[in-house]
Amino acid sequence: MTEKVLILDFGSQYTQLIARRIRELNVFSEIVPFNKVPQLDDSYKAVILSGSPFSVREERALRPDLAEIVGKRPVLGICYGAQYIADFYGGTVSRSLKREYGKANLGRIQRADGLFADIETGSQVWMSHGDTIEHLPEGFELLASTADVEIAAFGSLGDRFAAPVYCIQFHPEVYHSLDGKQLLENFVLKIAGCRGDWTPAHFIEQTVEELQQKIGDDRVLLGLSGGVDSSVAAMLLHRAIGDRLFCFFIDNGLLRKGEFEEVERSYEGMGLNVTAIDAKQEFYSALAGESDPEKKRKAIGRVFIEVFEREAKKLTNIKYLAQGTIYPDVIESVSVHGPSVTIKSHHNVGGLPEKMGLKIVEPLRNLFKDEVRRVGGELGMPAHLIGRHPFPGPGLAIRILGDITPEKVRLLQEADAIYIDKMREYGLYDQVWQAGTILLPVQSVGVMGDERTYEQAVALRAVTSTDGMTAEWSHLPYEFLAAVSSSIINNVKGINRVVYDISTKPPATIEWE
Repeated sequence: MTEKVLILDFGSQYTQLIARRIRELNVFSEIVPFNKVPQLDDSYKAVILSGSPFSVREERALRPDLAEIVGKRPVLGICYGAQYIADFYGGTVSRSLKREYGKANLGRIQRADGLFADIETGSQVWMSHGDTIEHLPEGFELLASTADVEIAAFGSLGDRFAAPVYCIQFHPEVYHSLDGKQLLENFVLKIAGCRGDWTPAHFIEQTVEELQQKIGDDRVLLGLSGGVDSSVAAMLLHRAIGDRLFCFFIDNGLLRKGEFEEVERSYEGMGLNVTAIDAKQEFYSALAGESDPEKKRKAIGRVFIEVFEREAKKLTNIKYLAQGTIYPDVIESVSVHGPSVTIKSHHNVGGLPEKMGLKIVEPLRNLFKDEVRRVGGELGMPAHLIGRHPFPGPGLAIRILGDITPEKVRLLQEADAIYIDKMREYGLYDQVWQAGTILLPVQSVGVMGDERTYEQAVALRAVTSTDGMTAEWSHLPYEFLAAVSSSIINNVKGINRVVYDISTKPPATIEWE
C-alpha cells in the first residue's frame, strides 16, 4: 500500500509546490479540491491545508467541514489553512492593517520539538498573507512568533483532538523559507510517521503490477510523440505487457528537423513495437490557409484522429488506448471553485477513445514531469530521450505565427536546429526547461554583402521552470546569442533577423500561440 499525504487545495499558487516538496521526501502526495475530500482510508497518513487567495473574513471564503479531517490524521494548516482552522474552532482572525509579505525570521520558538525540531531561532521564513490571527481557539497553544507576527505558528498537541494539529502563517514550501524542508520532513516523516519509500523503483514495481492486473491479456494502443511522457509511458507498458503493446509514431510534418528519423531509431533500440506513419501531406492540406491558433490546433487534432483511427483498423482485439497524461494535466482539469474544466486541447487525443470504443490507461497520471524523467532513468532509457525539452502537441504549427506552408516549416526547422545544436555545443541545453524558435509573420530590411534583403524574422525562446506552470526567461550568455544569431542568418536563406524573448510566465505563456 502506497502511503499518501492528502493536500486540500484552496486555490493557492503554491499548492503544487507543497506536493512537490512532499514527494522530494519520497512520500506520495495527492492534491484534491478543498470540497472533494476523499474517504480517509489507511493509505492517508496526514492532511495539509494549502494557502488561498481568499480571506476567511470574506463572504465567499472556502469553508469545508474540518470535522471530517481534524482528529482523524495529523493536520498541517499553511497560511489560509492555518487561519481557517483558527476561525473554525473559535479563534479570532482579522484583516491586517498591513499586508504581511516577504522574508521574516522566527524570533521565538516556544517548543523546539515536533514541528520545529532541528530548526533554530532566527530561521528565515516567507510570509504572504493579509489576515492576522489575534486570538487562538481553546485547546491550541502558541508555537512560534516573528517580530511582526505574534502568532506565526500554533497547534493543538494535547487532548482536544485524537491527532495533532499544526498551523503556520508562513510558507515552508518556497525556497525563501530556509528550513522549510526540515519542517515538512518533521511533519511528514516524524509526526505522521511516513516511511519515505516512494521511489522511482517503487513506482515502477507498483505500476507494472497494477497495469498487469488492469489490462490482463488484452492489447493496448499508444500514440508516441517523441516526447518524454509518451516514451516513458510506453516503456512502463512494455515492461508490463510486452508485445501486446502497439505504438503509432505519426509524422505530422511539424516536428523538429530530423526528429522523426532520430526518435524512430531510439524506439527501435528500446525494443518497442512501433509503426511509423508518414502523414505530412494530410496535415499540411488541413492547415492550408489557416492562421487562427485554436483552429490550427483543432485541425491537427482532427487529422491525428483520422490517421490514428485508419491505422488502428489494421489491428485486431485492441481494448485500451494509452496516453502520456501527467499530474499537472490532471490538476489543471479540476477547478477549486466548481466542476471540472477542459484540459488544453492538445493534451489528449480528443474523442478518440469513445469513437473507437476503447478504455483509457494512463500510467503516468500521478507524476510531475521531473518524476517522469527519473522513472525513465530507472527504466534504463537513453539520456537523450528522457532529457528532451517539452515540445507542444501541435508541434511547429504554433511556433509559426500565421498560416502553415511546407516552406515555412523548413525555414523554422533549419533555424531551430541551429539554435538547439548551439545550445548543446555551449553546454546550455540541460540548464533550461524548454527552448525553441518562433517564426514571426513579419519581414524586415537587412543588408547582406552589397545587397538589400527583405526577409523573415525569428524569435528565440528559452525558459527555466520546474513544471511549466510558471517560467522565467533564461539568462543566456550574450556570446552564445550572438553566435546563434550569426549562424542562423548566415546559413538559413530567408531569415535576416533574430530576436530573443525575455517574457516570464505569467503573464506571457511559454509558447507564442
